[in-house]
Amino acid sequence: MSVNMNLTRAQFDEVMVPNYAPSAVIPVRGEGSRVWDQEGKEYIDFAGGIAVNCLGHCHPALVGALKAQSEKLWHLSNVMTNEPALELATKLVDATFADRVYFANSGAEANEAALKLVRRYAMDKFGAEKDQIIAFDKAFHGRTFFTVSVGGQAAYSDGFGPKPQSITHVPFNDIAALEAVISDKTCAVMMEPLQGEGGIIDADPEFLKAVRALCDKHNALLVFDEVQTGVGRLGELYAYMRGDVVPDVLTTAKALGGGFPIAAMLTTKEIADHLKIGTHGSTYGGNPLACAIGNAVLDVVNTPEVLNGVKVREQLLRDGLTKINEKYDVFSEVRGQGLLIGAVMNEKFQGRAKEFLVAGINEGVMSLVAGANVVRFTPSLVIPEADIAEGLARFERAVAKVVEA
Repeated sequence: MSVNMNLTRAQFDEVMVPNYAPSAVIPVRGEGSRVWDQEGKEYIDFAGGIAVNCLGHCHPALVGALKAQSEKLWHLSNVMTNEPALELATKLVDATFADRVYFANSGAEANEAALKLVRRYAMDKFGAEKDQIIAFDKAFHGRTFFTVSVGGQAAYSDGFGPKPQSITHVPFNDIAALEAVISDKTCAVMMEPLQGEGGIIDADPEFLKAVRALCDKHNALLVFDEVQTGVGRLGELYAYMRGDVVPDVLTTAKALGGGFPIAAMLTTKEIADHLKIGTHGSTYGGNPLACAIGNAVLDVVNTPEVLNGVKVREQLLRDGLTKINEKYDVFSEVRGQGLLIGAVMNEKFQGRAKEFLVAGINEGVMSLVAGANVVRFTPSLVIPEADIAEGLARFERAVAKVVEA
C-alpha cells in the first residue's frame, strides 16, 4: 500500500487543536491485532482504540457489512427510519433487559441522552424538585459539559464556567457514603459497573445490590454506563449480566461499532415514553452504515465461542503480567475483568504508568493508561493467543527498559 511520507507528526501541531498529544507513531494499516506504521514497523495492539476495536482491525465480517451497506444507503436522518437500525435495535432488545433503544454516535452522546431522560422522567412523574443525580469519584462518562460534570474527575470538568447543578459525587464502593446523600430528591444514580478511566476498579457485588435497593427505595433510576464494559469486554454481552442487578437505563458505544462510530441508550418502555417527539434527537444517530456494522459486531460477539474466549484470553494476559511482575516487581496488583485489565504501579513506580506505555511503543506493543498509576490493556476480544504471547514478550522488554533506566 502507498504511504504519504509527507504527512508527519509535526503537522499535527500545525493544523490540529492542541487538546491531544499523540505519539510520534502514525499507523497506516491494521490486520487483526497487528498494526503497521508509516515506516513499516509492526505493533501488537493491546489498546484496541481504547476498548473499541473489539474484533481487531479490518475484521472480514465488518468490512463486508460496510461494503455491502455502502452500496445501498448511507444516510437519511431520523425523518425516516431504516432497515439496519430496526434490525440492530431488535437485536439489542432481544439480548438485554431493554424494551426501547435510542441511537447516537458516541458514548458521551448516549450518556447525555440518558441524563436528559432521567431528569425528564423524574420531572414528569414526581416534579421539578426531584433533580439530583448521584455519581462517583473517578468516574468517566464523556466530554460533553453535562457528562463531564457528572463524571467524577474535576480535572476534566473545571475551567469551563458554571457547571450543571444538582450533581453529587461520592466514593465508589462506599455504601454508607451513598446512603448519606441519596433521598427522595434523587432522580438517578449513574455508574460504571467497572470503572475504566478511573483506574480499572470493579464494583463490589454487595455495593451494586445496595445501589439498586437504594434507588428502588427513593424512586430513583439506576443508569449503567457500559460504554467501555459492554459488547463482550468482560466476557458477558453486558457487564450487568454478571450478577442479579439490572439497571433501568444502559448506555453502550465503543465496541458496538468495532471502530465505526455508533452508540445506543437502552431502557424500558415505561421510562422511554418520557422522551416524547422533539425532546431529544441526533442527526446521525441510527445511521444505516453504522447500524449495519453494529449488526455484524453483535452477530460475531454475542456467541458462546467469543464470550467464553474472552475469559480464556483474560487468564493468559493475567498469567503473563504476573510472570513479568515476579521478575521485575513493578506492579502492586493486576485487576479488572475480562479484557479490561489494569496493571497497578507499586510504591517504587508511583505516577510512572505512562513510561511503560511509551517504552511499550518502542518495543512494538500498544497499551493504555488509566490515570498515572495503571497500565491498561483492552485488546481485541478475538486476539490470537500467539499475539498475546508476543505482545507480552514485547511488554516485558519494555518493563525491563524502564526498570533498568
